[in-house]
Amino acid sequence: MARTQFVTDSEDDGVTLAAALRRHLATAWGGAPVAWSRVRRLCESGKVNLDGERSLDSARRVKPGQAVEVDEARPAPDPAGDAARAALVWEDTHVVIINKPAGIQSVPYERDDKDTAMDVIRAAWRRAGRRATEQPLFVVHRIDKETSGLLAFAKSKLSERGLAAQFRAHEVQRTYQCVAHGQAESRRIESYFLEDRGDGLRGSARQPHMAQGKRAVTHVRALQHLPRATVCEVELETGKTHQIRIHLAEAGHPLVGERVYIRDYASRGGEILPAPRLLLHAATLGFVHPVTEEALKFEAPLPPDYLEALAKLR
Repeated sequence: MARTQFVTDSEDDGVTLAAALRRHLATAWGGAPVAWSRVRRLCESGKVNLDGERSLDSARRVKPGQAVEVDEARPAPDPAGDAARAALVWEDTHVVIINKPAGIQSVPYERDDKDTAMDVIRAAWRRAGRRATEQPLFVVHRIDKETSGLLAFAKSKLSERGLAAQFRAHEVQRTYQCVAHGQAESRRIESYFLEDRGDGLRGSARQPHMAQGKRAVTHVRALQHLPRATVCEVELETGKTHQIRIHLAEAGHPLVGERVYIRDYASRGGEILPAPRLLLHAATLGFVHPVTEEALKFEAPLPPDYLEALAKLR
């Protein structure tokens, strides 16, 4: 049962990889139903190959004649290990900047959480022969687990206060690259965010004149229209949780690779484009050094997995 191989057939035409896995694995594994959660975990843990390439996206659509291999004995990808092999972007006594890969949390949310951006930084310090656990790291902002790109941490309480003040005052320059479904246009989006818009998801208040929620402003610039998607540059004026994902989804153009804010688009019959990850990348980060007062700006190129997914869309 450790390794199973099959070829998709006419019944799989247009269904998700998860659906194809459930049907074929049920047959291969003795006829018992296979849970949706199990096939999703198989994909997310890197144990499924589609046409010879690892497929982490259980929602991608398949077609007849594709070769699928499930190898439960295959080690899961080690995103923190991959990140630790990359150099930190910049560091001094007070601040450290990392180019975070997708799939790694910015910070631990539970006591036992491992493989976070903070762990990556300490791994890089250990490789350099430094005492990694003696240097404190202070959180000043976050990016989503599935978002790649630039992330800053403070190394002293003085720098933490200074950076946190800049983020609160919206003085930090943050530019993102993303790919959105459909033909998006350049625009400014402003709304007020609620923790629950009424259906269990974070989203914009439907009656903003009632001063509900927290103000969120996003500037979207369409860079290139692809046949079924749009490459965009996005600048944050404010920095609320999932702000870019929510604003573009509510505008009718959810990000390619979106797993959460895709419900409305899917219910309207929108074509969901496959992607192994969320196509959102924190490309630039600019701020005034909280101690030296030097103006700093950093840029992170698009990572290989992002570029590969973008090439397939083109």
